[in-house]
Amino acid sequence: MSNFYGLIGKRLIHSFSGVIHHLILKKIGKNGEYNLFEVEEKNLNRSVEALKILGCRGANVTIPYKVGIIKYMDEISEEAENIGAVNTIEFTRNKLTGYNTDYYGFGLTLKRYDIDVLNKDVILLGTGGASKAVASYILDKGAKSIIYVSRNPHKLCSDKFKIISYEELHKIKGGDIIINCTPCGMYPNVDNCPVDEGIISKFNTAVDLIYNPQNTLFLKLGNKLGLNTVNGLYMLVAQAVASQEIWQKRKIPLKIVDEIYDELLNTYKNFNLMHEDIV
Repeated sequence: MSNFYGLIGKRLIHSFSGVIHHLILKKIGKNGEYNLFEVEEKNLNRSVEALKILGCRGANVTIPYKVGIIKYMDEISEEAENIGAVNTIEFTRNKLTGYNTDYYGFGLTLKRYDIDVLNKDVILLGTGGASKAVASYILDKGAKSIIYVSRNPHKLCSDKFKIISYEELHKIKGGDIIINCTPCGMYPNVDNCPVDEGIISKFNTAVDLIYNPQNTLFLKLGNKLGLNTVNGLYMLVAQAVASQEIWQKRKIPLKIVDEIYDELLNTYKNFNLMHEDIV
């Protein structure tokens, strides 16, 4: 099979994935290419089949296809099934297998920044594929309560989590951790924020899964209010390394996650916007 990989998503102008995967391949001594594939939903199945025909070894999946991609898999791993979302596909000659490495990446982020979810009240903004991995992780780590916030709560149901609207969020007295799992505030729409300052002020920690810009309006407001704030860049690197472990059939040292993360910060120390020519 060809030694190329890719990212499937709807709009990828914000993505750092190509840079990250090329760094991983270089550090583990492998040749390969990683390309970005912007796909409309109606073409999702055909795109996956095309990558298979072309000999793609593996692909990551991002907004908004982490849930919808599942039906095109021949098999999904246990963790992906439990989470209900796939962000990594392994292509073999006989089948397509879906995995979820967001769980691993989010967990490493919390460990790196010493964020403990045990017995904590957590609010998750958004109900997409990324939020499912986040919810699964913090549930496994003993969070006291998890509340999903959705624009369309009436269309969703869960026997594990309470789901409320953004209007209802204003009635909540507060909590410990608020996590933005939506693309609201992502480049190029950097002036957007999923909630207002009044909501953010009710929490001690704010986590944004967005990594471009590095400091979203959501996190700027958190910093202004004195919250502990973390963006999604470390999670992105960690989940990418975990994806390559699946594709390369080998363990990759954790130090490579830290090295790539530090290189990105040093290279793009002043990035608030990542330009198209280096995505």
